[in-house]
Amino acid sequence: MESLRHDQRGSSTVEFVLVGTLLTLLTLGVLQLALAVYIRNVVHDAAVEGAYFGALADTDAEAGAARTAQLIATAVGDGIGARVSAADTDTARGPEVEVRVVATLPLVGLLGVPSGMEVSARAPRESFD
Repeated sequence: MESLRHDQRGSSTVEFVLVGTLLTLLTLGVLQLALAVYIRNVVHDAAVEGAYFGALADTDAEAGAARTAQLIATAVGDGIGARVSAADTDTARGPEVEVRVVATLPLVGLLGVPSGMEVSARAPRESFD
């Protein structure tokens, strides 16, 4: 029994499995974080583009919402379940168009917390005056 306690044959295999598992989990966590940041940036950029599109003098806020939904669907597909709304608002700076996007916050792949991410963008309303 004493010789078995000091025998280290096979320990490198166990160490490899343990360290390999930890490194794999760490790598997958970093990739998931990168995916979540990418999707957040795509949704934000689409909201900004939609707000500026909806603020044009010859369009309305709903056209901006449609543009935002189209950009999100093109970039990441329908996997994040984005709900887009747009409204005309009056602020101290003047009339603006606000586009709001509520989407899934991805935690494992594209699966995650429904309505866990909310992004909004505003653009000043243009006119022919």
